[in-house]
Amino acid sequence: MTFTGKTTFAGGASLPEIAEDVSDIIGIVSPFETMLLDHLGNPLRAATSTVHEWLEDSLLPNTDTINDQSISNPTTETSFDVSNGDYFQVGDQIMLDNDVEVMLVTAVTDDTLSVVRQYGGTTAASLVDSAVINIIGNAALEGSDAPESRFTSRVRKQNYTQIFTASIEVSGSQLAAQNIGVDDEMDYQKQERIRELLRDLENCVINGVAATANPQGTSSVRRTMRGVMGSIVTNIYEPGSDPIPDGGGGSSDLLTEEVLNSALRAIWEQSSGSVDTIVCSGAQKRQINNFISSSQRFADDNNRFGSLVDIYESDFGVCRVVLSRWMPSESLLLLDSSRINVLPLAGRSFHFKPLATSGDYESGQVIGEYTLEMRNENAHGVLTNLGLTG
Repeated sequence: MTFTGKTTFAGGASLPEIAEDVSDIIGIVSPFETMLLDHLGNPLRAATSTVHEWLEDSLLPNTDTINDQSISNPTTETSFDVSNGDYFQVGDQIMLDNDVEVMLVTAVTDDTLSVVRQYGGTTAASLVDSAVINIIGNAALEGSDAPESRFTSRVRKQNYTQIFTASIEVSGSQLAAQNIGVDDEMDYQKQERIRELLRDLENCVINGVAATANPQGTSSVRRTMRGVMGSIVTNIYEPGSDPIPDGGGGSSDLLTEEVLNSALRAIWEQSSGSVDTIVCSGAQKRQINNFISSSQRFADDNNRFGSLVDIYESDFGVCRVVLSRWMPSESLLLLDSSRINVLPLAGRSFHFKPLATSGDYESGQVIGEYTLEMRNENAHGVLTNLGLTG
């Protein structure tokens, strides 16, 4: 017989006396991960001024270049100009980059070197303008006076703190009402705004730039930090440009292991440290994973397919691969993390500051002030104009 009793659908979509069934879990789909900040970790110190400064130094250079277009006898010339004569001393053994001839410096006059060619019976090389010269080392005469002292001058570098803030206002009625999935609406709003500001902080650490005029800030100029991408000026490479090989042909080449290793080597030649962090977008992470695709092996009883590279080991460093949503898709950062700190201004880490109200609501702001300290920019590098695949 037909059922004539009471049902949940009697009277329409639902009965008024049936309680709503709403999950007390709130799902958030917006990305807010900060993989680079997590990798760098918490700093052990804070900045103490809105203009944060640090000192950098370097050893006396042991390379220079020939700066002489008037060399008439490249294999026999015993006097030629260089770019920086003060890099050299009498008694230096020098040689051209990627060559075999050793020369002995006998006199230095301003930027002009006088040398003994084919020193020690080495084979003559050809002197050409712009060629790189390596200083092997200096030989002092026995019993001679001490040479003139030489030194390097330290350089002061700086960046600027940037204020990150978001306001929160919640009405008294909203605070008093019982909410599904939220015990305290004010606290929930704080957590949401902090997630957003941390996301923005990592984005600025990677992509931020300082103002060209009045970067310290004025009443009308907002103070912004210079990020990693904007700090690197020495080691900016792309496939097909010296000293990086062509990745695969075309004006926008795919990242290959050969391209990556060449960039790591070029940075290693500039620095006493080594790259230990690769920061990449999702597209370039897939390219790095493809490095191992041809060597993968699977057992019959293993139903898990793996194609994942989290650590990349090369002759020039062991690198952790950090995936960041905020990296430009056609670029790859190569960093020495020991030279990078994201510092809060003292007492200005992210925190909640209650504000006075003039009505029936609670108000406050989440605020923090941070800067990037990136020492020795030539210890880091960036690969640009990398190709993309589907």
